[in-house]
Amino acid sequence: MIPMDRPAALHVEGVGVVVGGRALVREVSLEVAPGEMVALVGPNGAGKSTLLRTLYRALRPTSGQVTLDGEDVWRMTGRRLARRLAAVLQEAPGEFELTVYDVVAMGRTPYKRAFQGDDADDRSIVMSALEELDVADLTQAPFDRLSGGEKQRVLIARALAQRAGTMVLDEPTNHLDLRHQLDALRLVRRLGVTAVVALHDLNLAAAFCDRICVMAAGRLVAAGPPAEVLTASLLAEVYRVDAEVNPHPRTGLPQISVLPGGAR
Repeated sequence: MIPMDRPAALHVEGVGVVVGGRALVREVSLEVAPGEMVALVGPNGAGKSTLLRTLYRALRPTSGQVTLDGEDVWRMTGRRLARRLAAVLQEAPGEFELTVYDVVAMGRTPYKRAFQGDDADDRSIVMSALEELDVADLTQAPFDRLSGGEKQRVLIARALAQRAGTMVLDEPTNHLDLRHQLDALRLVRRLGVTAVVALHDLNLAAAFCDRICVMAAGRLVAAGPPAEVLTASLLAEVYRVDAEVNPHPRTGLPQISVLPGGAR
């Protein structure tokens, strides 16, 4: 296992985002404790990805503040932030002629001077990350020719090679088959990092995350342990579906079954 930086306390205070006169995120506040794994869920258009972009500094919030261990992320240098926080995005790099190794090696950039090549430690970390994500056999494959699931695993490997103690993941299980969905979330859990993970699969969120934060129309409408948050009434209100929520007979975790024809 690649040793990661120490997990940070992530604090979001009153964050709002207005784009083109439209409020995409409205006064969201949440705290993620060091080493805690939090799911961000909600229907399409709820503001999840927009909020995540403010965490890894791709989008400056119109109001509010995001801090790591009390330090405003917008006052950190890019290199310092990249050593402390890694992001796994839905969007893959453009159609460049990069191998899988090249893409994962980008995770080592915050630790290098300009134009510095990989040393033995860098190569070891990159190969370990590739092995963790079961893509070591694709090391020299062109990244742009991979399947969607293979690309997603490579992007998670890049974040792993970054060795940051805090991770923001936007739908990391997109395109992955069932086995690799489980493997990816098990890995994040095993790393012990502070993690905020946007997920559509509520059963996966309940199985792997300490807390679930629910967004709707740009607002945070519920937050807490999975068994407290994932209720039939909340699913009806936020997702407009009829669903049953029962403890799984083996794990005791909430298990959601959506009833066909039960849309509201």
